[in-house]
Amino acid sequence: MFGAVLGSAEDMETPETAAKSPVRQSPSLCAGEQDFVDRRKKIVLKSLNNLGINCTADSVPHIAFLASGGGQRAAVALVGSLHQLQKDGLLDSLLYLSGVSGSTWSMASLYSDPEWSLNMDRAVSRLSGPGVELNQALAWLVDTAQEESFSLSDVWGVLTCAGIMKQMDQRRLSDEASYNATNPYPVYSAVEKTCFSHGATAGKWLEMSPHEAGFTEIGLFVPTTLLGSKFQKGELLEQKPEMDMIRLLGVLGSALADEDMIKDLIPWLNHKQILDDAAQQYVRVYSSLNKLLVLMSSTVQAPAPLSALNDLQGILSDMVKRNQSVLLESKSPEEKERLFQQWTQDLLTAVQTWSQNLEDGDFKTHVGLLVNQVLPSVVEWEWGTTSNFLYQYEDSSVPLCLNTAENIHLIDAGLLINVGYPPFLGHKRDIDLIIAPEYSAGNMFETLTLARDYAAEVKKPFPEIHRQILEDREWPKDLYVLEGTNQAPTIVYMPLFNRRNCKDAEEFADKMQLFSTFQRPFDEEKIQYVLMTARENMKNNRETLLMEVEKAALRRQNKNRFGRNSHMTKCDDVVSRDRLTDGFIFHYSFHAVTVQEVGSQSLSRVTI
Repeated sequence: MFGAVLGSAEDMETPETAAKSPVRQSPSLCAGEQDFVDRRKKIVLKSLNNLGINCTADSVPHIAFLASGGGQRAAVALVGSLHQLQKDGLLDSLLYLSGVSGSTWSMASLYSDPEWSLNMDRAVSRLSGPGVELNQALAWLVDTAQEESFSLSDVWGVLTCAGIMKQMDQRRLSDEASYNATNPYPVYSAVEKTCFSHGATAGKWLEMSPHEAGFTEIGLFVPTTLLGSKFQKGELLEQKPEMDMIRLLGVLGSALADEDMIKDLIPWLNHKQILDDAAQQYVRVYSSLNKLLVLMSSTVQAPAPLSALNDLQGILSDMVKRNQSVLLESKSPEEKERLFQQWTQDLLTAVQTWSQNLEDGDFKTHVGLLVNQVLPSVVEWEWGTTSNFLYQYEDSSVPLCLNTAENIHLIDAGLLINVGYPPFLGHKRDIDLIIAPEYSAGNMFETLTLARDYAAEVKKPFPEIHRQILEDREWPKDLYVLEGTNQAPTIVYMPLFNRRNCKDAEEFADKMQLFSTFQRPFDEEKIQYVLMTARENMKNNRETLLMEVEKAALRRQNKNRFGRNSHMTKCDDVVSRDRLTDGFIFHYSFHAVTVQEVGSQSLSRVTI
């Protein structure tokens, strides 16, 4: 172990220092996470030895499984991937599990079971469960709407939990701090909306764990129980209740919060032009109402409420189609602005009139209260409102986009990078191997190139992405290994749809469209197909994964022997294996390593 991983005594959090200073500034792990990691390593060690990997207690590799976003496709695929890892004996080799956007939905569901990694069959069956009644979801939402920090994220969160994950989990993330080390340590991510739009990179990425939450690149954190409490100049003014998992999932999966994302939901608008304020508001109102109605419909079983929701969706759709025909006529900019303002008001009025005309009963009562609370938030476009623990914090490392705001707005991290790489780059967690299944709907390899560019900007190591890999965008292989050198981790990149399960680029494109991110919740057939596909990807590549885990253990052993800052370069092959896949033989090799200790001219040759 090294100081950058464990942290010095003054870096480590204690109950006394936490009470005096709720804001912790350090590049190292907090005491709670470090304690968990130490306990988890005992399980990892036993797992590796069972797999035939010779490993000692001080050479347990740091392996992180980083699932991408991708809506329900990502949520289902993550469960399938982990299920197969359990069957193959590899799940317990993971030290960390992290998700972004849709994959966080299933992460939260998994961790509702303190021993989920032993009960993966239960996690799979939950995906096809009976769901949550709309009245239960609306009742939670009506109560939450009374809170000061209520925003559209809360609406999105409860309908996602009820309609897609079929579970309303009101525990808190900090509850997991008391769990044993049966499961990998979870890390969630969000981005701050203002900094994301026009702020410093250091203020964009926020990571959350059971023990603390804070900005990755600034290195400022508070206990997770205090995220959302009121601060000023680093002092706690008023402690607020920690958000439950429903609200947290609304934050983590709120891709709709980005105006550029929702433009695609109204195809007839010219996406290339910058819309004026009136047009943007019109897009926001229609897109958010439409998507929320889709989610609400997925939770309804009673015929009358379901019919009413479908009627409203039809009314709004017809209005937008009529507006399209009007806009096709030549209009002055002033006339277009007036039209968009009127059309926005017409949409809101239509929802209010619809709710008033519902049959009397619980559904009408809940919907009426909801409309009164939600429509103002739709107009104001309020997402992820959270009290800012860095408000007026006196430190030059805090960018203005954070320092001057009483509230921050946390949204879907996938809008920046659709895989949670940032918390796992650099010395803090000192990762040896990242397994990165790709469930994204965007351009293939985009998560890798964005992470590479981010790492370069914040001066953290990242493995080289060879140009030949990027040429496979239209029809990727099922696995790529980006080998880490020096301090960069090795990354195993695994596209969900690939050359094994798609016969050509056309079928690959069709699969991506069939399982697109923004659609109605999957039926049982789609759920089972994604589960099967994700499992097969892991099963087909078990040998390569096992080999990379073994190499990670050797890498960790070498770090311990020669120091984390040693310079390593590959030399002669000493051990090699072949893997047969798709008719091609891919040759993998362990390497002899030449090590030069920092500050020393002497070279030592170590064969691993």
